[in-house]
Amino acid sequence: MTQLRRPARTLLASTLILSFIVPSAAWAKTPVATGTGGAAATISEPATQAALTILNQGGNAIDAAVAAAATLGVTDPFSCGIGGGGLMVIYLAKDKRVITLDHRETAPASFSPTVFQQDGKELDFDTAVASGMSVGVPGTVRGWHEALQRYGSMSFKQVLAPAIGVASRGFPVSANFSHLIDENLNKFKLFPATSALYLKDGKALPAGTLLRNPDLAKAYRELSSDGIKVFYEGKMGRAIVAAVNQPPVAAGVKVRPGKMSMADLANYEARIRQPIHSTYRGYDLYGMALPSSGGIAVAEALNILEGYDLKALPRAQAEHLYLEASRLAFADRNAYLADPEFVDAPVAGLLNKDYASRRRELINPQQATPHASAGDPYPFQNDVSVPLRPRNNKLLAEGAHTTHLTVADKQGNIVSYTYTIESWGGSGIVVPGYGFLLNNEMTDFDFSGPAPNVPEAGKRPRSSMSPTIAFRNGKPAFTIGSPGGATIITTVLQTIVNYVDLGMSMPDALNAPRLSERNGMATDVEPGFAGTAQAQALEKTGQRWGQPEEIGAANALVFNPDGTITAVSEGHRHGVGSALVQKPAH
Repeated sequence: MTQLRRPARTLLASTLILSFIVPSAAWAKTPVATGTGGAAATISEPATQAALTILNQGGNAIDAAVAAAATLGVTDPFSCGIGGGGLMVIYLAKDKRVITLDHRETAPASFSPTVFQQDGKELDFDTAVASGMSVGVPGTVRGWHEALQRYGSMSFKQVLAPAIGVASRGFPVSANFSHLIDENLNKFKLFPATSALYLKDGKALPAGTLLRNPDLAKAYRELSSDGIKVFYEGKMGRAIVAAVNQPPVAAGVKVRPGKMSMADLANYEARIRQPIHSTYRGYDLYGMALPSSGGIAVAEALNILEGYDLKALPRAQAEHLYLEASRLAFADRNAYLADPEFVDAPVAGLLNKDYASRRRELINPQQATPHASAGDPYPFQNDVSVPLRPRNNKLLAEGAHTTHLTVADKQGNIVSYTYTIESWGGSGIVVPGYGFLLNNEMTDFDFSGPAPNVPEAGKRPRSSMSPTIAFRNGKPAFTIGSPGGATIITTVLQTIVNYVDLGMSMPDALNAPRLSERNGMATDVEPGFAGTAQAQALEKTGQRWGQPEEIGAANALVFNPDGTITAVSEGHRHGVGSALVQKPAH
């Protein structure tokens, strides 16, 4: 990729950035709230407020979730937005039914398994990201439409109103927001529309800047008035296709173009899928099915851990077992899982409790395994075919930057929703005139094969998003989900283990140091963990630590026995999260 030779200084006429400083106290956040009525938890105070506004106007959890998601597209645009896709788990209280809504991005019809290769070699990952070819057909708008049409009670105009207000009035840039721009400075400088929105004099907008995005407000208004056709068949769609196929770059810059058509947009469909259902120590867990690997991997790891009395073990021993179970689940996930419309994955076998027992036999309670091989789940499902056994696949790069939100209403409906544009800032391409970033979701495919997750026309890349709703005795118990690429799976898994097995409160379970073992050479940990007594105890089993980096930004709801709800967001990660309830307990 050719690097930008000089800072992009062109400001788009329709993009306004006000540079005066706004007191941060105006958006103070509370990461834990308990009360009655509805509840919401997101990583952004305006987004959580948007959900509460819709609930207070009589909307249900689905309406409020879309309102929160749209607002996150304004305040957390580097994680999510209408240029991406997502996976939503919905509980309908009246029907006592769990539904999952897959609006993951799809590969354009031009895609082939070698699209990320040149002269037989894989493209450089960062080069592939900052390009038109990394952009998948966005599914978010179609997903929101399906959710509202099928299960909501409000229109686009009603639920997008809070986000339009935030985009129009502006919001103060946080230190974390400014840091994320700085981390992506080289990528953002490639594209003038992105530079105009998020840079000032070639540098990241400083914390405290009031950021307005009238172009995104315009995009939301067009959706409000014209519906999804404007996105998938109209002028907004044409702007997307133009940005993908001829990325608007700064002078002297070249990036790889994509090959997306208006037919790709018009043909995009969301999918209503059966959830993954598993059990763990008296809980019924519902999560996302393929093309997400999250629900399956979390369930398999918990099935493996169910054979141990983790409550009775020292913490270091329990965490060692958690890491080893995660390693085994990831070995299977990497070997077998992909879009179910292209790959016949052995899901029933992977979820089988007897298969988990077989996998459990491979764990040494005293010693870490350097690398786990995939198991053979086929004998554990009713499959009389003779399927091919896969090769072991290498651990792939996967963007770690997504967002998760969760909402419940007073009727008992619940949404656990993870959505994304993939890497921080996605492809880096802001659609000119519309103010939203396009995803780089296609880099979630394996760049070469043979592998189940290679690129193919119309295929959805494998995801790790793991929005989860747990029940006990038929009643909602808790929700959990997180961003973080492949670390989503381990964050959800570890939080469940912390809460169910180690007896932590949900805030403590969420805020505990995260350890992410994905069958790599070392376990990823967060800054400050290495050298602690907890780390040293695990090192005695041979566990090794990777490069420290903040892992995830989770959100949860807990449905308490007394009828109250506790909304829980991050206490320190990602600049602290936001939790609100309609009627706070006193």
